[in-house]
Amino acid sequence: MDNNERMREDDKLVKDNRAAHRFELVVDGQVAFLTYERTRDRLILVHTEVPPPLRGQHLGDALVKAGLQTARTEGLQIDLVCPFAQAYLRKHPIEGQ
Repeated sequence: MDNNERMREDDKLVKDNRAAHRFELVVDGQVAFLTYERTRDRLILVHTEVPPPLRGQHLGDALVKAGLQTARTEGLQIDLVCPFAQAYLRKHPIEGQ
């Protein structure tokens, strides 16, 4: 997968905005995002932010899934600093494998 390719997750397009170090979803002109840090062998998921009007649509889930998918595709280990991402993986442990 190209580094800037968009990932489709349940009809939501997640973009890996490497310049801003975050995965992004734009809905109704508002941006939900998951910030990250990359090292040579790790993808560190730092913080998820979903604007209040967009909450309840599972956008945070889609962002975390995109981060996990990117790490798998690129052979990176995952570190979860983000409490939302940690909670997501507790609910969906198989996705972290």
